[in-house]
Amino acid sequence: MSLNENPRCRAAVIGLGSMGFGMAQSMKRAGIEVVGYDVAQVAIERFVAEGGLGAGTLKEAVQNAGIVVSVVVNAAQTEAVLFGPDGIAEAMKPGAAFVSSATMDPAVARSLAKRAEALGLHYLDAPISGGAARAAKGELTIMASGSAEAFAVARPALDAMAAEVYELGDAAGTGAAFKMINQLLAGVHIAAACEAISFAAKQGLDLAKVYEVITASAGNSWMFENRIPHVLAGDYTPLSAVEIFVKDLGIVQDMARAERYPVPLVAAALQMYLAASGAGMGRDDDSSLARLYAQLSGAELPGQGKEPHTA
Repeated sequence: MSLNENPRCRAAVIGLGSMGFGMAQSMKRAGIEVVGYDVAQVAIERFVAEGGLGAGTLKEAVQNAGIVVSVVVNAAQTEAVLFGPDGIAEAMKPGAAFVSSATMDPAVARSLAKRAEALGLHYLDAPISGGAARAAKGELTIMASGSAEAFAVARPALDAMAAEVYELGDAAGTGAAFKMINQLLAGVHIAAACEAISFAAKQGLDLAKVYEVITASAGNSWMFENRIPHVLAGDYTPLSAVEIFVKDLGIVQDMARAERYPVPLVAAALQMYLAASGAGMGRDDDSSLARLYAQLSGAELPGQGKEPHTA
C-alpha cells in the first residue's frame, strides 16, 4: 500500500527501537494506520513485515499524519527530528500533534513546544515508563502535559499505547519534570538493588534465596524485583542500558544544581553508572552495576566473566 492510498487519519512513529516498535504495533492493533521510520533500515523492514507502513525519510513518514510520535533517545535527537536539516516541523500538516516521548530537561521541552506551536503544530510533552514488554502490549504509563487541543488530537494514539495516561498540565515541561522524578527514583533504586545483591554474594549467601526473602520483605523495591533476576541469570542483555541512567541522572543533577537543591543519592548513583560505562558495560543492561560491584569487591556472581554486550 502506498503512503497516500488510505485517507484515514494516520500516525507516524519516529524511532522503531524496542519501545517505539511496540508503541507502533499497539497503535496498529487499535486500528490506526501507522507509518514507521528509523535510521536503521532493518527496523523499518521489520515493521513492514509485521503489517505496518514504512517510510524512506522523515518527511515522507509524516505525510498526511495527524499524529507524530517521536520515540528517540534524548532532547538533541528530538530537536533534530523537528528542526534539523531533514526535520519534519515544516513538513507536518497544520494542526497535527507532535508527541515527544524522550526523557529531557523540562526547560528544553518548553522551548521545543514553543517553536513547534509557532508553526501551527500541537506539541505534547509525553515521556513514557514501563519498558519494552509493556510497550508491546499497549500498557505504558504516559506522563503528559500540553494544551487541551494537543491531547484531543493525540488521544487515539495515547489510548492505544498506554494503560494509564496522566494529564499533568496544560503546558509542556510538566510531563518531563514528572519523568525526571521517576528516573531519580529508578536510577537510585537500581543502584541500591545491585549494591545489595553483590554484597549478599560477598557474604557467600544463596542469591536465589536472598531474592526470595527480600521480595517478601520491607526492603523490596520494584527495581529489585525486576532487575535482580537478570543478575541471577547472569544475563545482561540490554532491556534498559547503563547509558540511559548516565544520561537521565545527569539531567537530574543539572536540574538540581540550577535550583541549588542537593541530590547526594543521585550523585552517588550516577558515579556508579559512569564507572560501569567506563568499564565497558555502557550498552549492557543497567543491572550491570552488580557486576561492577563484584569486580570492585571480589564477589562472585552468576555468569561472571561474560563479555560486555557489543551487538
